Formats: sequence, structure tokens, C-alpha cells
Amino acid sequence: MVFDQLHRYLFNQGNVRGEMVRLEKSFQAILDSYPYPPVIQQLLGELMAAASLLTATLKFEGDIAIQIQGEGPLSYAVINGTHNQQLRGVARWDEELEFLPNTFSELVKKGVLVITISPKKGERYQGMVALDKPTLAGCIEGYFQQSEQLATKVILRTQLIDKQAKACGMLLQVLPTSSQATDKADTAFEHLSALTDTIKDEELFELAAEDILHRLYHQEELELYPATNVVFKCGCSKDRSAKALTAVSKVELLDIVAKDGAIKMNCQYCHSEFSFDAIDVESIHAGTFNISAGRA
Repeated sequence: MVFDQLHRYLFNQGNVRGEMVRLEKSFQAILDSYPYPPVIQQLLGELMAAASLLTATLKFEGDIAIQIQGEGPLSYAVINGTHNQQLRGVARWDEELEFLPNTFSELVKKGVLVITISPKKGERYQGMVALDKPTLAGCIEGYFQQSEQLATKVILRTQLIDKQAKACGMLLQVLPTSSQATDKADTAFEHLSALTDTIKDEELFELAAEDILHRLYHQEELELYPATNVVFKCGCSKDRSAKALTAVSKVELLDIVAKDGAIKMNCQYCHSEFSFDAIDVESIHAGTFNISAGRA
């Protein structure tokens, strides 16, 4: 059984498209970066599966970010994904709380879901919807209904087992079409949505992808496309951190080194730490900083 893959398929007779993603190593990489409580781990898994599903809808090279902002115990959570299924994510919550609520609604009180699409070429687009449904999946369905008027079904599941955590997601969506074909597509969508609702956790987490699709849709005309690998990739580096330091004056940077012994920069996604001493500062502002030269 293979995880960390996205599967796309099309119901030709119903003009409905589908996606299924199942994550393991890519999800565990996020959990390994910080000691997230179980309820935050679960939300990150659902958010990561959702980001993969939505990233697959991009018809161009670019990035997508699915972000939650709230006034409850969870203040912030985001998953960034690229058109080639490279994902990273982070969450922020009130770490002083001894106990966190178990329900989505209590965890993200007065929350909003922000979806930002950033193509490499073209204008950036951002949509927003209130987190007023009892689940993240329901909120994403509401987003598509509000922003694109497309009937959408989303299923998000997480299984938390130490060092073997898994997250799965499924998406069905009516394809934009002529008004005459819309009624037919909506009818097919309702039928396929009802079939998809019968999926069980043990099937999602334990069966091969092809077996899952056969169990659900064996009576449907389904066209399955080649799977796409999904990976965790942060993208941070000491070189990128060094470039950020060029925006700060050399005098100010050397003052920090003199006071603290070094400049330390932390990646908010993977929590890697990059340290710069006085020699690094001099080379950064001289334009000669080079990790390969041995000063990593």
C-alpha cells in the first residue's frame, strides 16, 4: 500500500471530477518539527490533506495557502502547497492552556478560512469564508459554494499513531459546464456524494487506493489518472536567511552578535535554526557569503 500520493479521477458520464490523497511521511514530517498536542495534530492533518486536494485543482504553476485564523485556543494554522504537491505547515495556539477543546468549533472560535492562490504568472487571488460549520471539511465545501458556486463534497480524516500518523482526504466537484448539462451533473454529483459518504476510516487508511475506488464506484465509468507524489518540503536554507539579513544594516547586525554571541534565525515551518557570527555578517554585506565555502 502506497501513501503520500494524490489520485485524480473523472466520472465521464456525470461530468464530475474526484480526488483522493493519503499522507503519511509528509504528514509525520510536520508533526516531527514541533510537539503539537493531539487535537492540533489532527487539525494539521486535515488541513494538509485539504491543501493537497485544492492544490491539485490548480491549472498553472504556483502556490496555494490554506490558512485558519481564530480567536479561540488556536490562533493560526496554515498549510502551503505548490502545484507539484510540495507541502509545509505550522500552527500556533495558546500553549499556556492545560487542556484544549476537542471540537473544531471551540478550537477556532470566531475563525475564518483564508485561501490564497499565487500563480507564478498572473494576479494573486484570495478568498475568505467564516468557519461557521462544525468541521473543516464543511467549511471548505461552503467556500466553494460561496466563491465558485460549484457543488463540492469534501471528506477529511486523520489517524494519529505515534510516528505513523496518517491523513486522508477525498474531494468531489461538479465541473463547470453548460446550463443544460448542469442539472444532469448535479444529479450525478448527489449520487456520487452519497456513495463517497459510505467510506470507512479503516478503508481509507488500510486499503490500496485502487481498491478504495473500486469499492465505492465499481458501477461507475471512472477514468483514473496517474498518481502524483506528495512530499513535505520546507524550502528554508541558510542562504535564504542570509539574503534576508542584507536588509538590516551591518552595524545593527554586529551589535546583535556582540550582545548575543550570534544572530539566530528560526524557520517557522520546520523550526530549523540558522546561526550567523561576525565573520558571516561581514561576508553577507560584502556579497561574498557562501555556505559551500565551509561557513554553514
